[in-house]
Amino acid sequence: MIISKLSQDGWAIAMTWHDLLFIHWPIHVDLLRPLIPPSLHIDTFDGKAWIGVVPFRMTGFRLRYIPWLPWISNFSELNVRTYVSHGEKPGIWFFSLDASSRLAVDGARWAFQLPYYHANMSIGKDDKDIHYHSTRIHRGAPAASFTATYRPAGSVCYPAQGTIDHWLTERYCLYAADRYGRVYYGNIYHNHWPLQPAEAEIAINTMTEPLGLKFRKTRPLLHFSRRLEVVAWKLQAA
Repeated sequence: MIISKLSQDGWAIAMTWHDLLFIHWPIHVDLLRPLIPPSLHIDTFDGKAWIGVVPFRMTGFRLRYIPWLPWISNFSELNVRTYVSHGEKPGIWFFSLDASSRLAVDGARWAFQLPYYHANMSIGKDDKDIHYHSTRIHRGAPAASFTATYRPAGSVCYPAQGTIDHWLTERYCLYAADRYGRVYYGNIYHNHWPLQPAEAEIAINTMTEPLGLKFRKTRPLLHFSRRLEVVAWKLQAA
């Protein structure tokens, strides 16, 4: 377990992510630039920026020195992201993070300056498929929904450096901004992503529409990952 390896380090939060579907679309940098603080550089791969929608399930969410509690530590989450850097430090910028736990939403908004929103969410599994649904119910937030069925469709691999798969996933920092526009970063740590090709039937996806972006007719790049343990550190000024 990575937590035991880092027992003497100053991480603040530990969690485990399950049944992730990475849904990515290429996008022109100019469409993202007004949506991201000017001090952050929008990263590109072969000249294109990328935006992602990532549904998954969270377990074991806990603060350091506090044991996990099943009624508040396990919940579903769905984020909308792109990829940025500050100086030489690549990371992730979250446009939104929807979660089924109201307590997790309130805590993350307060402690991490992240745009978390409360949502009604369900996730079911059968022999091969994962069925995922989310409808945002956060008061005052723009409407957003997602419904999909997805599954892994190939063997596990660990992407090589220099590939788009590696570029999209192997990032160990997140960026956030407060209401005054001050930018912060938080380091994260996990083992390399065990990725698989994926298939998905996406029935509803309005997660990017609050940004003025629609991808209904554009075929996405899909990846699946079964499980990953993660730890995160406190935010610091960038």
